[in-house]
Amino acid sequence: MRPLVLGTLLLCLSPAGQSWPANAYAGDGQGPSAATRESCGLSPADLQRIDAPVKRFMARYDVPGLSLAVAKDRRLVFAKGYGYADKERQAPVRTSHLFRIASMSKPITSVAIFTLIEHKKLSLDEKVFGPRGILGDRYGLPKDFPQKGDVTVGQLLEHVGGGWPNDDTDPMFRRYDLGQAELIRWTLPRYALANKPGEKYAYSNFGYLLLGRVIEQRSGMGYEAYVKQAVLRPAGITDMHVGGDSLAQRRPNEVVYYDRGDASYTVRVSRMDAHGGWIARPIDLVRLLVRLDGSPAKPGLLKPASIAAMVAPSAANKGYAKGWSVNAAHNWWHNGSLPGTYSIMVRAQNGFCWAIVMNQRRLEDAFARDVDQLGWIITRSVVSWPADDLF
Repeated sequence: MRPLVLGTLLLCLSPAGQSWPANAYAGDGQGPSAATRESCGLSPADLQRIDAPVKRFMARYDVPGLSLAVAKDRRLVFAKGYGYADKERQAPVRTSHLFRIASMSKPITSVAIFTLIEHKKLSLDEKVFGPRGILGDRYGLPKDFPQKGDVTVGQLLEHVGGGWPNDDTDPMFRRYDLGQAELIRWTLPRYALANKPGEKYAYSNFGYLLLGRVIEQRSGMGYEAYVKQAVLRPAGITDMHVGGDSLAQRRPNEVVYYDRGDASYTVRVSRMDAHGGWIARPIDLVRLLVRLDGSPAKPGLLKPASIAAMVAPSAANKGYAKGWSVNAAHNWWHNGSLPGTYSIMVRAQNGFCWAIVMNQRRLEDAFARDVDQLGWIITRSVVSWPADDLF
């Protein structure tokens, strides 16, 4: 079987069980020759059941490049790139390509917070600001502190901190001339909290920026360094980073992002770190997901009690927990959206996990709905998944 199609790369399994991109022999200097490649464990009909809906979606929305990975029962069973990582150079998407994942950074930050809680360096009920707060007044204080400023770590995780919503006043998309610390100092005295902390859900990118600084204060390390040490490396992830802002800052294995004009490279991604700054490949996102189900089958990142607390719905919004969207079916997920990128990762109760990332986004509601449905269509359509583990 020859899974290579123009613009697509499929992760296959060698006879010895080693995984590699299907066209690795063709020019990236690693992997075996074409002659030693074996079946990916999927029948041609099942491959078509995956390829067809992906290609229809990409054609409908004119998506340049897309990458996906699927795990079943904690085993990586499929990973493939479609289309182009760089349209101008006609460079196809590889399974090793990095994509901006935008707000899928929030679950990663949440996991990091819970590692600190498990090590008794932090608690959900701790105040963030003020004399006894984690950040004290080093960045200033909320405009109406202390009247409505008793914001806790848990409230920021649940987006019930009382202010800084994701609307046209979102400070994360203003004052691009300011670094993180300067932006926080600029924001806190200017934006009054709209609600008493804990009472009302309002999705807040800025709230997660603050959580990044909480992680730094209690870990004694930079945010990115701590996440890599405490979350990513224990999960076996070595090629995941906070991204750069410009095309020139793109990593060698990072895709090019496409939006109207140069909008993809006008946002301060590096400043977003804890709420929207990570770049990753779907295989590693799925690798993270399978280590968050509390099962002894894979080395866990958190204790079952921590996972239960992390995905318990908040009182203010039954559809959101602490860094994760949740529902009554016990599925957890998050999506991400920035100019030039869209992403989703899902941990489903039926044993499947998947991640889908792309280097373009559309703003219409149908686009987000169709991205969400794509993973469900694929996992429900395939008749027989491989028994091997590609991780």
